[in-house]
Amino acid sequence: MKMEKVDHEKPVSASRVTLAQLMQPQHANNQGNVHGGWIMKLMDEAGALACMRHAQNRVVTVAVDRMTFQQPIRIGDLVTLTAEVSYAGRTSMEAEVTVVAEDPVSGECTHTNTAYLVYVALDNAGIPTEVPKLFSETEEEQRRIETALARRKHRLSGEADRS
Repeated sequence: MKMEKVDHEKPVSASRVTLAQLMQPQHANNQGNVHGGWIMKLMDEAGALACMRHAQNRVVTVAVDRMTFQQPIRIGDLVTLTAEVSYAGRTSMEAEVTVVAEDPVSGECTHTNTAYLVYVALDNAGIPTEVPKLFSETEEEQRRIETALARRKHRLSGEADRS
């Protein structure tokens, strides 16, 4: 089966997705801390949506870089996840996903973690398919693309599996 060539480019901003969810008791342990696995699920959903927006195709998760929770998330926090494509290759994309927990009463916001997830776009037959090129509109986006390229190089070198 021949892979269709993609000739267009899309800006980083076109992929940006924001999800928000109030953390309830079913999301937490008996100490009131939200399960890390629940946050990982939400991060995967946000990253996948950003990549689907970019590719305009289904995607599958192929890798998750280190995920470190810097602060706990509690029952009653409003968790906001922001995701955008930070790298687009031929068929794969990296999404940067940032998580912020907000106390909706006080308005205090805490950055809890950021992770990078890699997805591959699939056509209707489930075969990897080409994705649009990615371009930056700001210096900050350009810096993120450059650091994403460094992470990609590190992942492909096999060093990421040994660390």
